[in-house]
This record gives sequence, C-alpha cells and structure tokens, in this order.
Amino acid sequence: MRFHKSAHATYKTEYHVVWTPRYRHKLFSDPGVKAYAETILKHPKDLAGDIEVVEVNVQPDHVHIVLIIPPRIAVASVIQYLKTQSAKLLKQKFPFMQRLVWGRPGIWSVGYCVSTVGMNEKIILNYVRTQDEDDRGQLQFEF
Repeated sequence: MRFHKSAHATYKTEYHVVWTPRYRHKLFSDPGVKAYAETILKHPKDLAGDIEVVEVNVQPDHVHIVLIIPPRIAVASVIQYLKTQSAKLLKQKFPFMQRLVWGRPGIWSVGYCVSTVGMNEKIILNYVRTQDEDDRGQLQFEF
C-alpha cells in the first residue's frame, strides 16, 4: 500500500478501467497489434507526471488498465486522453484500422467501465490504530 503526496493531499486513488473496440471487434488477436497496444498504453506520451500506469492487459476484444490518478484530475479526462492518443497511434501504425468499422473513423467504443481499487479493511483498521505512531515519526524541530 503506497500513498502519494501532492501539495495539498495525500492519496491512494487507484482505478481499474476497461474499454472495448467499437462493436467489440477482435482488433488485438494478432500478437504484434496486441504488443504495440500494450506498449503505447503502458507509456503514454504527454500524460501528467503524477498519473501512473500500474498495469495493462490487452485482450483480443477489450483493454484492462490500472491507473493511479491524483484527486485533482478527472478520471474521465484521463480515459478520454488515453483512448484518443492510443487510437491515433494505432491507426498510424496499422492502416487497416483507419476505417475499420463500416467506414467510421473511431476504433474505440464510446463508453468505458471504471471502478476503484479498494484497500483491505484490515489494512485500514491497522492504519487508524497506528496513526499516532506514524505521526510521531515525522520530522521534529528543536528550538
């Protein structure tokens, strides 16, 4: 369990996101296409530095991704960015994806599924019980 810190928050906001290609086409049956999709999703360009891609798993007809997104950024905007950028790169690399579905330009379906990756109740209870010890371990100044 690792917490992240920003200027005004300490957080552990981890999300499991799933989305599909349009009409659930099996775009990633080819190992080369699947490997490229995993690579671009694991290392997205120009993503905010405090957004972390933890895990990616590309299946023939859907994508699973686990992300750490700070509370100041909307989950929907991160997913929109990932879907837009990955579609752009996939269409550049694989021309067959240009107008794959009945002449339509998009490769991803409109929606997605997102859920939080929760913490174990035992871990939370232990954290609450030992909070006093954790606070005493902080830097102390002597005057």
